[in-house]
Amino acid sequence: MAVQLHRAYCILPAPRVALPSHPSSSSSYSGIRIRDLRSNFSVTRPHRFRFSSRASVTASLSAVDSPDTSLRDAHDAEKVPLLEVKDLTAVIAESNQEILKGVNLLICEGEVHAVMGKNGSGKSTFSKVGFFSLNTCNNSVVFKGQNLLDMEPEERSLAGLFMSFQSPVEIPGVSNMDFLNMAYNARRRKLGQPELGPLEFYAYLSSKLELVNVKTDFLNRNVNEGFSGGERKRNEILQLAVLGAELAILDEIDSGLDVDALQDVAKAVNGLLTPKNSVLMITHYQRLLDFIKPTCIHIMEDGRIIKTGDISLANILEKEGYKAITGS
Repeated sequence: MAVQLHRAYCILPAPRVALPSHPSSSSSYSGIRIRDLRSNFSVTRPHRFRFSSRASVTASLSAVDSPDTSLRDAHDAEKVPLLEVKDLTAVIAESNQEILKGVNLLICEGEVHAVMGKNGSGKSTFSKVGFFSLNTCNNSVVFKGQNLLDMEPEERSLAGLFMSFQSPVEIPGVSNMDFLNMAYNARRRKLGQPELGPLEFYAYLSSKLELVNVKTDFLNRNVNEGFSGGERKRNEILQLAVLGAELAILDEIDSGLDVDALQDVAKAVNGLLTPKNSVLMITHYQRLLDFIKPTCIHIMEDGRIIKTGDISLANILEKEGYKAITGS
């Protein structure tokens, strides 16, 4: 089954969107259809990917090569699975280049997972493609008991999936206040709850501003317009705090942050963690893991998760580099 990668971009509740090839296609942004924002978007058109099934390669929870065992067996039986990806592959349609070569991952409620690997190992492709637009060996990817392949892009976002991108784009003409209010009310409509008016929403938003350590004048600025790198990352986490997603995927949230900004962002993420929601972080550096403690760490190489373990894996990488784990 051929799938367009733009579906992965347009559903995500972070300020980066890509319009589909056909104007009539459905696109959304933080659960809001693009046409509802009535503004000009900066957009990118990613590669077209296709997906196919391959033999299962399963990650374990010890710092050894991944054995061919059940994903569910690797976790405590009492934990509730939140998202399960089985045997994911991704190929660029135009060049037939295979990027992902059979990725497996199980995330349960209340867990923090970190994915590390060299540049070009497939980490960011996995984060964008792996959870939002795919075909797997059993033709399903299960999130909270639902098959993501049966859901429209905006439904996937409203179901509780959030992604923070490395370099969020600007959205001229849309203030942070309006954007957050619209996105939050879209989620409330999905949950069958009444929408909040501007005053009610501001009362709800005040505590989130304090959590992320941003001032109220931040709300009057257009989304990411003229923002520094640190401000964009804070804005991403503010969106996450407001939307209350069950699964947050943070793609190099530490990139470009100074120590103070990193501590603020990490504090906000930690403040959002509950026994019911989870985080998947993609990072190159141990410093992020010093602030947000992972349940387990996965090492990617050549489109596969080749090792899974605890924080000791990050310690090895910091001291000896990837050759100590991958052998190359």
